[in-house]
Amino acid sequence: MKKNLREVSESSAGETQKELAKLRHEARAGLDLAVVALAPSQLIERLALAVGLLESLSELPANSPPVVALVSKTIARSTSSLDEWRSWHKQHQQRRIPSG
Repeated sequence: MKKNLREVSESSAGETQKELAKLRHEARAGLDLAVVALAPSQLIERLALAVGLLESLSELPANSPPVVALVSKTIARSTSSLDEWRSWHKQHQQRRIPSG
């Protein structure tokens, strides 16, 4: 059975909300860990910006104009910040804990 345009739109909006919730959780955890690990302030600020935007967008309907306008860049920036955090953390952890 074919889905009509509204059903497809509602389905993709639901997926967007799930993606935002997951990313928000990961970014918040990354921010907490970055603060405790004394990560560089620019990295902490990028994670904080990501968390703030993700929290704001998650409070709005997925098809609202602010979400539609900001969601793609916010997801890209948040993912980039998390990748940067993971890389920094991995390098920092390897320096602290000798392997072997």
